Amino acid sequence: MTQLHTKTGPAHIWCLSQLHTYAYNICLSSPTLPPFTRSVTCVVDDIRMQSYSCHIFLFNVDFASGITASKEFKGDDMKVEVATEERASLEASGAWFMEEKRLIRKLDRRILPIACLLYLFAYLDRSNLGNARVLTGTNDGKPPLPTDALGGDPTGILFDWVNSAFFFSYILCQVPATILSKLVAPRIWLALAAIGWGTCSTLMSTGFDFGGLMTTRVFLGIFEAGFGPAIPLYFSLFYTKEEMGLRMAYWFGFAAVAGAFGGIVAFGIQNAILPFSNWRLLFIVEGLPAICLGIMTFFFLPDRPESTHYLDEREREIAIARMNRGTSGDVGAVVNRSHISMAFRDWRIYTGGVIYFALNCSLASTSAFLPTILKTLGFSSARVQLMTVPPYAVAAFVIVLGSWISDRLQSRGIPIALASLVGGVGYLILLFVPTNLHARYFATFCITSGTYTSIGIIIAWFAHNLGSETKKATGIPMFMAIGQCGSILGSHLFPTTEGPRYIKGFAVCCGLEIFGALCALVMTISYRLDNALRNKLHGVPKEDARVDVAEMADKAPTFRYII
Repeated sequence: MTQLHTKTGPAHIWCLSQLHTYAYNICLSSPTLPPFTRSVTCVVDDIRMQSYSCHIFLFNVDFASGITASKEFKGDDMKVEVATEERASLEASGAWFMEEKRLIRKLDRRILPIACLLYLFAYLDRSNLGNARVLTGTNDGKPPLPTDALGGDPTGILFDWVNSAFFFSYILCQVPATILSKLVAPRIWLALAAIGWGTCSTLMSTGFDFGGLMTTRVFLGIFEAGFGPAIPLYFSLFYTKEEMGLRMAYWFGFAAVAGAFGGIVAFGIQNAILPFSNWRLLFIVEGLPAICLGIMTFFFLPDRPESTHYLDEREREIAIARMNRGTSGDVGAVVNRSHISMAFRDWRIYTGGVIYFALNCSLASTSAFLPTILKTLGFSSARVQLMTVPPYAVAAFVIVLGSWISDRLQSRGIPIALASLVGGVGYLILLFVPTNLHARYFATFCITSGTYTSIGIIIAWFAHNLGSETKKATGIPMFMAIGQCGSILGSHLFPTTEGPRYIKGFAVCCGLEIFGALCALVMTISYRLDNALRNKLHGVPKEDARVDVAEMADKAPTFRYII
């Protein structure tokens, strides 16, 4: 049957739209109608404008035929999106909303498990030195790593250098690795990275001297540099700014899960009877799964929205529309050199790096030295491994809760500042309450929860606020690389000779947490002022209006920052 169309779309949709507008105007203009009726009409109209209307959706009309989502006209190298009434009718039906929700659930089921498990073992493989440092053979008295491979290391200096070797290569390789990742399919890039770092971690079990351990840690950093900054960039291809915070929390929360899981694994390995030192088995057990996950990633992780075979044609259309929502520019295997230059000149990236530096100093200290710190509370080596689990488990919950709140409020800077201050309070307790074991153990919960939550949110912050893909691919690893310098500092703050008080280490970490909170507030004020100035000069942009970031990235007049 031939369907009647008007110039604005299918006739039945046009009539319904006109009928709603007529009824709406009558309701608002009639003083005789009850206030409740007028209120409901206003609410329904607001819902209609937000594409969640139920009154048209209940007609169960098929909007698939004759609908054009959007049109683009090119002129003077500018793309101008023309929102058609056909698209408005589709959104008003609620069909787009339901399809989008189904797509998000489908993406979550495939992307999040793979990405989170990859980060679980990535973080285990970079931080398991802390467990190996105190891991002895309970049944046969086999020595821990420093005694077995570092000649005893009475001052702890050699262990500090082995721990920090990872961060030297990790810092140097992040920016070039992430820019190169734009030229390779994500599943291939991330799979090779996982196989590489899993192999390096496994080979650490063969380290019999300082040089061998240093070499494997350096290569571990090279391969992980291709993974950590690439994930926020990858997530930004599939998730909008309203969804990024929670997804980044799920992903980064597995760093806290890794801390808890690593303690359990180390406890089990400590009781094993082996022909070699127990810490060597720890590296094997935590390295081999990363290799297997890398192989799985190659076959199962979706590629970019426009090229993945995981989505059908309709889902791919919606995913591409979501990827382009708010911005359009250098997508795909394209590197915009001017945006690389813009990233290196952007003071906010360096300020973000300072915040990340402060947080990573605390994070590296926690991951590498929490077992050592807990041992100062008088626990045995075996119990120390188990006592590391609760602080990380609580941190995993807090980071998800904090990021969910951040997403709901669309606020990043203030949650970062508050969480950083919680971490600072934890270090203050360790500094000034030297004898109360319960208070000191509580302090470790504050440190892990505050620090992990701050890091998860700041990654989501920069994943949106840099505008174009190339600037994200440059700016995200830039601020991460600056931040990882804090990890090097944190690796040297807790030498054995300064135990059990570790006054210098606690004081430095406390000061940096507070300083990071202040910097986050400065960034928030800066973004707020910039948004206000652009609103004044160029007007308030429509919600989800496409911004052409091809030339100016986040400096485009209609681009707005998340604060």
